[in-house]
Amino acid sequence: MNKTTSGWICGFLGMLIFSGSLPATRAAVASFDPMFLTFARASIAGLLALVLLLAFKEKRPAKEDILSLVIVASGVVVGFPLLTAFALQTVTSAHSTVFIGLLPLATAIFGVLRGDERPRPVFWVFSGIGSALVAGYALTQDFGGSGFADILMFIAIILCGLAYAEGAKLSRKLGGWQVISWALVLSLPLMASLTIYTMPVSFTGVIQSAWFGLAYISLFSMLIGFIFWYRGLAQGGIAAVGQLQLLQPFFGLVLAAGLLGETVSWSMITVTGAVVFCVAGAKRFANRQDSKPTSKTGFMNSGPVPSNLTDLQAEK
Repeated sequence: MNKTTSGWICGFLGMLIFSGSLPATRAAVASFDPMFLTFARASIAGLLALVLLLAFKEKRPAKEDILSLVIVASGVVVGFPLLTAFALQTVTSAHSTVFIGLLPLATAIFGVLRGDERPRPVFWVFSGIGSALVAGYALTQDFGGSGFADILMFIAIILCGLAYAEGAKLSRKLGGWQVISWALVLSLPLMASLTIYTMPVSFTGVIQSAWFGLAYISLFSMLIGFIFWYRGLAQGGIAAVGQLQLLQPFFGLVLAAGLLGETVSWSMITVTGAVVFCVAGAKRFANRQDSKPTSKTGFMNSGPVPSNLTDLQAEK
């Protein structure tokens, strides 16, 4: 299996895991304050990440990598989780999920700005059409939206897109799971302190689904999903593999229907088919003008991945 195919497979698995994030967060905010939820999920994942780093005896990141890790942490450890948790207090999971359709375009743009990627012009056509289909579908549905919640979701998408691109770029040097682990550990002292500060006086009124939601977003959304996702972006390309996120709203809506009792319509199925076509088209024309990345063998020990031809020529 070549690296590009492996990247798409890892990216798809990461996307599937992330599809459950918003429904799980929606379930969790029914009993937990959004701030406590954000800090607690980061603290739990941070402790697990610390165990991983110690178990595999990973070297500390270089000083020049700290800024990138701060960007990653600001986007996916704090920014996106906190903003979406506040938004999900007033809107449904289905409503917030459709905003994820804008995330591939944001990721691709930041992939160009921060990851030195240059997809073909036709790629942007498929990416734009895919985003327009998801956004158009959202506008035709009565999801009970809120203007302020929509603003929070839009800002969350921007922060997340930047963190995805920055993390994928750094993954070429540190490795996929190492990036999210170091970002979580870097945030751990602050997140743990804020968790204690915002902790409710009693947990007696917390319903079972809220505990399940907290467990899912702490273990899967904050850690395991990123192990697959960053590896996929680093191997298959930030802009290209990022288009898989066009499918995430629809997987999320299916989960919302199954777990939260929301409706899955034929229009959603139709749009999903069109989005799959756009993802396939984006994959076909996302041939980057930099080199194909390489990495060490082994899933947990993915190492540096050269990001352009200059790097490869320097190694020869």
